[in-house]
Amino acid sequence: MTSFPFFTVDVFTTARFGGNPLAVVIGGETLDPATMQAVAAEFNLSETTFVLPPADPAHTARVRIFNRTAEMAFAGHPMVGTAFVLAGRHPDLVEATFEIPAGLVRVRIERNATGDPVGAAITTPQPLTVGEALEREVIASVLRLTADDVMTTTHPPIMASNGNPYVIAELTDDALARCSPDLDAFRAALAAHPQDGNRFSVHVYCRKERTLRARMFAPLAGTWEDPATGSANAPLACLLLSLEPGSEAAVFNIHQGVEMGRPSLLRVEARRVAEGIVATLAGACVAVMQGQITL
Repeated sequence: MTSFPFFTVDVFTTARFGGNPLAVVIGGETLDPATMQAVAAEFNLSETTFVLPPADPAHTARVRIFNRTAEMAFAGHPMVGTAFVLAGRHPDLVEATFEIPAGLVRVRIERNATGDPVGAAITTPQPLTVGEALEREVIASVLRLTADDVMTTTHPPIMASNGNPYVIAELTDDALARCSPDLDAFRAALAAHPQDGNRFSVHVYCRKERTLRARMFAPLAGTWEDPATGSANAPLACLLLSLEPGSEAAVFNIHQGVEMGRPSLLRVEARRVAEGIVATLAGACVAVMQGQITL
């Protein structure tokens, strides 16, 4: 049996027990995917990462990301939190490159005046892709709302991704607080839209100029609601920029997790590049626990 160090960290917050908790396991290249998945289920957090040696020695690490039920190609808060943990173990780490299934994630470590890590900024591994539009009745059904609660002035409910697909929909301010996932309706929506990923994750928001409030629901993946979702807020910001043809970039402050009692703040910059529209998302982190896991 082998022991591996692990750390938990709260991501997209400056206060312990806020934000989105993450478990980071250092090592595990000898573990099979089923064991990694079992460890993630045991932590029972939105995601757990395993930090492995990179395939390319020029990169910092290969990172595998697991939610409660499956491995993920990309997720935002695990990238930020993993970078924060590694920065605490390596005082000279300023920039990093993570290998993940969706591609390469470029990371910039954020440190305070005394050199301690306080957070990180990451760039999405893929440019924005936009999929099918959905009827607003679909969103109303899965979140126990009415069709009038779903706004379509800016865009219809639509699938969008920077490496991890989400259905993104704008709601009225009042409706955002009333969301209540209906598991049977989520199953029916997935059956009707199997091309939209195997989770049918729904990210809803309301906005006041560049300040957004958001909630994300992925009950089919074991996450009833997520306190902070980088891989959903990145395509949200990119989607909104795509609807502003005269803008080259836009910065959004996105609040999430408030209704859960785990308030989170994500800073997301969407910008146009030669490959399309990409995002850099940044946030603060707070260390919580550390220990050993023996497998």
